[in-house]
Amino acid sequence: MPKVYVSTIIGAPAAEVWKVVRDFNGLPDWTPFVTESRIEQNAKADQVGCIRNFALKDGGRIRERLLALSDYDLSCTYAILESPMGVTDYVATLSLTPVTDGNVTFAEWQAEFECAPEREDALVRQIGAGVFQSGFNALKQRFGR
Repeated sequence: MPKVYVSTIIGAPAAEVWKVVRDFNGLPDWTPFVTESRIEQNAKADQVGCIRNFALKDGGRIRERLLALSDYDLSCTYAILESPMGVTDYVATLSLTPVTDGNVTFAEWQAEFECAPEREDALVRQIGAGVFQSGFNALKQRFGR
């Protein structure tokens, strides 16, 4: 089972970064690769079990289910239900940890999934750099420290 792990430091307090990433429907507000998003069946964006349905800039569409959301742990876990990437059993967690030295945030984004063996390396690179690191870079630019 391939695994992707990306971490970074964001120059803002974890509580401030959490206000942005906690919104399960907020990807268009902070990622460079999502054009629009909606929560299906008028569910709330912080309701465990809700499904976000979003469009990518390249025209692809992804549906994900929120599996866990913790304001205490500053983390959310979600699963891909439908995606053009060719992955199955995809589960990812985005988590933030306050760094007291400098009042910044340690951010981690990780995923595990199944895919065709010949696609593992490309998907690990695509998800790691094209999704996770790209999202982190956008957050670092947004908070600007």
